[in-house]
Amino acid sequence: MTERHHLLVHGETFAAVGDGGDISGVRGVGSPDGLFVRDARHLSRWQLTVDGAVPEALTPVADGDTARCVLVPRGGRQEPPAYTLFREQAVGDGSFVESLRVTSNLPTPTTVRLAITADADFTDQFELRSDHRTYTKTGATRSRHVLDHGLEFTYQRGEWRSRTTVSAEPAPDAVEETGTGARRLVWTLDLEPHGTAELALRVMARPHGDKRALRVPRSPGALNDQLIALEGEFVEGVSFPTGWPELAAACARGLADLASLQIPATGLDGEEVRVPAAGAPWFLTLLGRDALLTSLFALPYRPALAAATLPALAATQAEETGTASVAQPGKIVHEVRHGELAHFGQVPYGRYYGSVDATPLFLVLLGAYVEHTGDVALARRLEPHARAAVAWMLDHGGLTSRGYLVYRADRGGLANQNWKDSPGAICRADGTRPSGPVMAAGAQGYAYDALRRTAGLSRTVWADETYAALLEQAAGDLRDRFQRDFWMPERSFPALALDGEGRQVDALASDAGHLLWSGLLDKEYGELVGRRLLEADFFSGWGVRTLAAGQPAYHPLSYHRGSVWPHDNALITLGLARYGLHDEARTVAHALVDAATTTGHRLPEVLAGYGRDTHPEPVPYPHACVRESRSATAPLALLTAVGGA
Repeated sequence: MTERHHLLVHGETFAAVGDGGDISGVRGVGSPDGLFVRDARHLSRWQLTVDGAVPEALTPVADGDTARCVLVPRGGRQEPPAYTLFREQAVGDGSFVESLRVTSNLPTPTTVRLAITADADFTDQFELRSDHRTYTKTGATRSRHVLDHGLEFTYQRGEWRSRTTVSAEPAPDAVEETGTGARRLVWTLDLEPHGTAELALRVMARPHGDKRALRVPRSPGALNDQLIALEGEFVEGVSFPTGWPELAAACARGLADLASLQIPATGLDGEEVRVPAAGAPWFLTLLGRDALLTSLFALPYRPALAAATLPALAATQAEETGTASVAQPGKIVHEVRHGELAHFGQVPYGRYYGSVDATPLFLVLLGAYVEHTGDVALARRLEPHARAAVAWMLDHGGLTSRGYLVYRADRGGLANQNWKDSPGAICRADGTRPSGPVMAAGAQGYAYDALRRTAGLSRTVWADETYAALLEQAAGDLRDRFQRDFWMPERSFPALALDGEGRQVDALASDAGHLLWSGLLDKEYGELVGRRLLEADFFSGWGVRTLAAGQPAYHPLSYHRGSVWPHDNALITLGLARYGLHDEARTVAHALVDAATTTGHRLPEVLAGYGRDTHPEPVPYPHACVRESRSATAPLALLTAVGGA
């Protein structure tokens, strides 16, 4: 988010408001403000004026689940404000609630004219991104209707219908046109000497196809109580380290954030389950890779996340080939979108399968879940889906034909389809991009772990010894091939990837730490890699950089070429512990916890790669998700890796 936007999140709903609680609808360099539900903006303006002027923030909105601010009319030292406004806002499931209290500071009766200018443009989130794309919307219409207690905005394009309803108590004295399509709700308030008047405003968003009977609470406080109760459920019962209070606080903050990121999804039998969304603002939806890693990190503490995520992803597993969606039988979905552009096929992300690693991670989570919980019923229920996922890895995924999981750039979607999915993220040390199919190192580690874990399920749950032996042989062969083809002996480090000709993509990258997590490297190689990741060009003091400094490709403010990702570092820490490098694991864990401590114990999606030796506080990455499920559970992974040390 941009610097002056404050994020309120509840499930599939989020609001981004300014310091004074307003929504301007002005598209800036960063993320836009507004009220968003299921990929669409249901409020594009929400601006308060008093006596025709915009008040200034005496106490601006601070970070939190409820937006509170104090406003006064603009003036000078010789003109003490005639009134003070106390504004409070919160979001719920498909709703936005505000309470306004205006208090007179005068000893005589006074009249105040208060107005809220509101609009809903129903813009799809993909239209608001800074990629300068435009989308044709033939036949789309918007309308506005005045109601007894407010107004309603509606949008229609063919069969697509959505609406936003604004209601107020007391009802506005008038609803005025503005000449811009927005409407102005106006109240004339008579205040006694030092008197107070209050308004309650409720906004209900109805995305296309939403037929639920939702009840919007009257006050932000009521919504906040609901969220606090949900956060309490997530934190309750988790044993935090008493000897490391900063890690304990980061774990608690992460679990609370995770509670607000739970969204509905559909399970195998049509049941509703709650799964972790990837992050706000841009990814408040189901992303396969993100939900799987989040569930893995939280597994020892909140196994119910995995029990919901696995059936939800099995229900969306591809059954046939789709060109636009990059679907292939057995493949696990990368991204699920519910917006207008996805509905009409103008973006491929309704169900998009452009991920080379979600499928093996699905198998890794299933095996880890059964190992941790002993719940073999889920493994039996998902046996056909697991076998289909293995078949995809061996067949369409490329393990049999190419020896490795492989992806090709998708012209309509993602160029890179591993976790570093930004353009140019997979590169050589000099920054040049590989041509043709790509075999990313980290995905091979996931595949190795997936084959081994699924072999274990086959032997212990499905009673299929032949299949188990086949998978174990495939895993062993992959391990041997990888160390032969990826290892760069002159650098004592694995390549980031192989290109279409099998040539090494030689950038030194943090993905090597994922190989430690999956156990793909021999012990000698693993120890070399683990110690190398803690050298100064990799380790910033706040974490391991995605790309080692000193390479021409390195940039500390690049999304994937030198930044520091908490979830990446969590995997690295787990991997270091797996290879017995406990001192190194503690070093990375302490760096991340220190970074979280500087930002209210919350880890963002990504940090800039600037070193701690020259920057005593971590430098933010300018476009990071403020709340991100993998980062929220990263402290739990650190706790698993190093305990309370």
